[in-house]
Order: sequence, then structure tokens, then C-alpha cells
Amino acid sequence: MEQRDIRNIAIIAHVDHGKTTLVDVLLRQSGVFRDNQVVAERVMDSGDIEKERGITILSKNTAIQYGDTKINIIDTPGHADFGGEVERVLKMVSGVVLLVDAFEGPMPQTKFVLKKSFELGLDVIVCINKVDRPGARPEEVENEVLDLFIELGADEDVLDSPFIYASAKEGWASESADVKGENMKPLFEAILKHIEPPAMDVDKPAQLLISTIDYNEYVGRIGIGRIENGAIKKGDSMVLLNAADPDKRESVKINKIYEFEGLDRVEKDGSSAGNIVAVTGIEDINIGDTIADPDKGEALEFVKISEPTLSMTFSVNDSPFAGREGEFVTSRQLRTRLYRELETDVSLKVEDTDSTDAFKVSGRGELHLSVLIENLRREGYEFQVSKPEVLYKTVDGKRYEPMEKVTIDVNQEFIGSIIEKLGRRKGELLTMQEPDGGYSRLVFRIPARGLIGYRQEFITDTKGNGIMNSQFEDYAPYKGDIPRRKTGSIISFDTGTASAYGLHNAQDRGDLFVEPGEDVYAGMVVGSSPKGLDLEVSVTKTKKQTNVRASGSDEALRLSPIRDLSLEEAIEFIEEDELIEITPQSFRIRKTILDSNKRYKANKNK
Repeated sequence: MEQRDIRNIAIIAHVDHGKTTLVDVLLRQSGVFRDNQVVAERVMDSGDIEKERGITILSKNTAIQYGDTKINIIDTPGHADFGGEVERVLKMVSGVVLLVDAFEGPMPQTKFVLKKSFELGLDVIVCINKVDRPGARPEEVENEVLDLFIELGADEDVLDSPFIYASAKEGWASESADVKGENMKPLFEAILKHIEPPAMDVDKPAQLLISTIDYNEYVGRIGIGRIENGAIKKGDSMVLLNAADPDKRESVKINKIYEFEGLDRVEKDGSSAGNIVAVTGIEDINIGDTIADPDKGEALEFVKISEPTLSMTFSVNDSPFAGREGEFVTSRQLRTRLYRELETDVSLKVEDTDSTDAFKVSGRGELHLSVLIENLRREGYEFQVSKPEVLYKTVDGKRYEPMEKVTIDVNQEFIGSIIEKLGRRKGELLTMQEPDGGYSRLVFRIPARGLIGYRQEFITDTKGNGIMNSQFEDYAPYKGDIPRRKTGSIISFDTGTASAYGLHNAQDRGDLFVEPGEDVYAGMVVGSSPKGLDLEVSVTKTKKQTNVRASGSDEALRLSPIRDLSLEEAIEFIEEDELIEITPQSFRIRKTILDSNKRYKANKNK
């Protein structure tokens, strides 16, 4: 049986191909907003970090009414580091709208999300977006998408998937690349025609598979998922099951049921199979759980989420400035918060270590972990993090490491230096092509550890004109040692306040990270040295005052602008013997061993 008046779709794409902008347009043109309503751009990106960076981090649910049909839409992240969000929400939908940039064409994340869609047997509509941008090549991109379908082993009926051409920014779609549309009607009609209504059985015992967890301080945990069979009502007594944990069987009661309408959740007395709903009142609900009929309930299988590839150690802050700026500083508070994150982020892994003050946190990539660090920092936590390490596997007694497929779009003049740099990092050039628009596309296969610390170098080498995207591919035998960074650290010799005089003397040694008036401590990294050696300097010393004045030597000291590192740049910069001290107001790079004599002995023993 099918619920004819419902369609459940996810919008999937590579980062920056316009998913959230497309959802904006669909919401506006379906009449969700009043004519005079002020609505922010990319309204679905509701988190502070999402707004600041212009990226989607968490998948979001919305719903629109088109004619007599309700279309449930899920806006998904496009960055590879948040691929776990996409993997699990695809269980809620019957089809996907695959968005592809008319200039860039299919990118690594396009391939990843499409492969997951094929594994679940979902219907596909291809929307080639940004056809009005300079250098757009919609016909070539259409052929590239079809090549990707064939490469991924798509069925014949998938090869007949409809292609829609659109400009989400301008708010129109068309069935032809040469004809400018008037509105998004062609895309709406394609969704109704080509996406199957959800298949289900209203007469079967109730089953609701939870794919997303939300939290509200008033009602607690909120489970979001699709009702696969049957119907559920407010106040129903149900049972909580999990296919991966056969021993889990817990009697629960549904307090409230919500359906999605526009950006709101609307409370309902009940809902039936095919609908995407949110339920409250179940304290221990987790992603992958099934809410089922207490008499004949069966657990539903959940998707297997890909494993993390990168780990960092989060530990209690033990620097001389510990406790100055943070509200939550103990290991118990940090541990509780990290384990709470596991409830909503299925791609994350947290493990206790031999030390009671340190925890091993594993994720999909540097961005995935840096967003977690940024969230904790904003919530008032104070802690330290180590350099990221890749997670190895042992297969038949041999060490295997994660490999990434890297796609680089860059001007011709920078190709030589990129091939040389990535070659040193064990990168292997797979293809090189010359698309329209003056940019060459290079595709590399490289160990994941080879990319740690490279992104900033890449921006410098390409003068900010290159675009680099990476996607986890598979595990392969260990490729050998990779050279370390070329720069060394400039380390503060003493504790105090950095002075203009001390910094003026130190700036000849390299780039500085601190300004006059900043507090520093012995063992804190205050700059980078191009010579590749660690140097110790005193940035707190002041000029001795005398009664003698000289016109030349008493001129104002001139300081070069400091290098203000972002969190991602700091993570890329640090070495194995360094940590980043994270506080709500600042972050500082420091040596793990602060005392210079102990550090010297440790290096000598090493």
C-alpha cells in the first residue's frame, strides 16, 4: 500500500552546490512564508557556526504543501566530514534530489552520497544548479553525472532519471538547459511524478524507526523518524527495540507527536505510516531505535554508519592559566559532555584512556572535530587537544591506513608546485583534465595523514585561488613515513605579559602569534620559525629605563602584524609534542612539557 499524498525526499550534494539555497526557494514558492515576512537567507542553517561559515553541519527537516501533496524535505550537509548525517537520514526518504553545480560538475561528496542512495534503492532526480553562472557547462555536466551513474553500477531505470536545470539563487527551474524557467514548478512536478510515495502497511503493527535525535530543555530528547508501518497516537504505550542490540526492550509511552509544516513542528493527536514525525516522552531514545507495538513489535534494521578515520585526545587543561576563563574545567564535566555528543552524532566515537583526565575522540576529519571543539568552547568548556592522528587498521598482520581521494581545481601556473608537494606526502596523481574556464582539475589518491597540515600550505601556494575537496576512499597498506612540517616553534621562555620591546626583538626570528599586552607563560608557543628549529625567546622583557635620552634609539618600536591563526590553522600547525589550550575566550598553542629542561631531556631520550 502507498500513501499517495506524501513524498519524502532528501536534497543531497557536494558542499557549496546550493542545497540550502534551493530549500529556501522551495519554501518561499510553496507559500510557507507570508508575503511581508522577513526571512533570513539560508533559513535552514540555524546554528551559529553554520551561519558564520555558510555550511550545513546538521541535517534539518521541513515540509511543504504542493497542491494536495505534502512533501517532507531533508536538507543535508555537503561536507565529507558530516557524511554520517547524510547516511542516517536517507533511511527516512523514498528518493533524493541530487544537486550538481553546472560549472564544477560531480565532486567527491556527490559520488559518496549517490552511492549511499543506490545502496538503499532510492529514486533519483538530478538537478543541475547554477546554470546561469559564468562558465556553466550543463550538457557536459549531464554526461559526467551519467558516467558517474554507470561507474556506481546504477540500474537501467536510474539511468532514465529526469534532469532538471535550475538557478536556485534566481528561483527558477526548467526541463531544458537552453530555456530559462519562471519558477520552481518543473522541479515540484518532477518530485510528484518520479519519486515514489512511501511504501507501507497501515494494518501492520506500528513501527517507527528513529533516524535523528534532537534535544529541547523543556521536553528532553526528541526522536525523529519515519513511521514505517501502522499508526501511532498520543499517549500510546509502546516498546523500544534496537536491531543491533537484541537485549534492548523497554516499555515507553509517547507524550506528544509532531509533524513538520514549513519550519515549524505542529502537534498532532496521531499519525500514520509514511509520515516523518517527531515524538517526545522517551528518555533513553537513541538513533537506530525502533518504537514498536508492545505485542507484535519487531526492530527495524538501521544503516551501518562508516567508521571514523581521525582521532584527537581531549584532556583537562593543566596550563598555568587553567580555570581563568572557562566555566566547565573538570574531567567529569568534559567526559559527560563528550558522551552526550554521541547521542546525536553517530559518526563520532569517544573512548576513555589510561589517564583519567584524557579522552580519545574520533571523527570523520579535521572539520568534524574542529566544529565539536568550537561548540564546546562556546558552551563554556576549557580543555586541551592534541595533534590529529589517523586511525590505522591491521589486516593479515600488516598495517593499513585510510586513503583519501582529493580533487583540486586550480590555475595552470600552480600545478607544478601542487604535484611536487603532494608527491612528497605520498600522493599519487590519478587524472588531470582541462575543463572550461581556465581551471585544471587534478585528482590524487593520498594517505589521510598526508593532508594533515596541508590545507593552509595549499591556500598559500595557490594564492587563495585553488579549490580542494577530499573524500575518504578506503584503507590501503601503509605508504611509509611522510616528512614533518618545515617550520619550528618560537617558545616563550618566561611567564608574564608580552611587551612591545620583547616582541620587537623576537619578530626577526619568524612570524608571531601574540600581541603586546597578552599574557604568556613559559612553554607557550608565541610564533613560528622558518628555520625548522624550536627557539626560546623572552617576549616579556622590557627596556631598561635610564636618564639618558638618544634621538635615534627612542623612536617608537615598529611591530609586524601578527599571524592570527584560526582553530583549523592551529590544529594543522601543531606537532606531536604540542597541544592547543581551548578556552571560551581564546586558544593558545603550547608545548606538552612546559619546563625547558624537562623538554630537553625528553627529546634527548627520544
